[in-house]
Amino acid sequence: MSNAAPLGLGLCTILTWGSSNFLGGYASRRANPFVLSAVSHLAALIFMILVASALHVPFPSRRAVLWAFGAGLAGGLALGILYGSLSSGRMGLAAPVVAVLSSGIPAVLTMVREGSPGAMRLIGFVLAILGVCLIFHTQDKTDKKAITLAVLAGFGFALYSLAIKQAGTGSAMWIEVQSRIAAFLVTVVIALWGQKMGGLDKSAGFWAATAGLLDTTGSVAFVRASQLGRLDTVVVLSSVYPVVTVLLALVFLRERLTHQKALGVCATIVALPLIAGR
Repeated sequence: MSNAAPLGLGLCTILTWGSSNFLGGYASRRANPFVLSAVSHLAALIFMILVASALHVPFPSRRAVLWAFGAGLAGGLALGILYGSLSSGRMGLAAPVVAVLSSGIPAVLTMVREGSPGAMRLIGFVLAILGVCLIFHTQDKTDKKAITLAVLAGFGFALYSLAIKQAGTGSAMWIEVQSRIAAFLVTVVIALWGQKMGGLDKSAGFWAATAGLLDTTGSVAFVRASQLGRLDTVVVLSSVYPVVTVLLALVFLRERLTHQKALGVCATIVALPLIAGR
């Protein structure tokens, strides 16, 4: 049976999440990460409400709303932490660490509950994780703050994925709206608590809003993909988005692409059809 739809959704998630993280990390160099995260979530929330309303998408069940709200709390907190990690100038370090944890935890739990996804997909999982680890290994590991923030963000995104899966098969758009409401609220509370709501650079705000639109598009694709297939396959497939972040940093910020990094990029590319296939 063809897996063209999950593969397409996964590729959409990879491109949009990778681009979003690059823009979010870039913008976070000019403003507080949680303020920018709140701007990102607000832009995403408004955009998704308009799209869902225009398409007359059915509203999901109460259970789906509650799980989506819980996912948003975890994801919103994780995104603010991730922006802080990316703003340290270690994009090539932070993004792969987050990807490994955010995909590895749900993948292991899914395999424990549902069994093996098959030999070819397991090979794809290994190649994908190996790819991001190769990218990670070439970086300077002395920045303990960036690593700590990346680990915390990884756990937060893992909780997001697990909660989204529990939301069921309701409308991916409205599930994303509920998630974004929670994410926006938690980031605003944290920003207010830290008294960091003022002094937002217009350029940083623009890039944060753009990152939000990309991120929410990728999240809808991720939600839909998780509804169509196993969570371990979806999270590992989407986990290769750091490749996009790293390549954008290479082009626009002139970060170096070593031989080991290049090998990691190749490994993730080879992993894609293995994970998506049967």
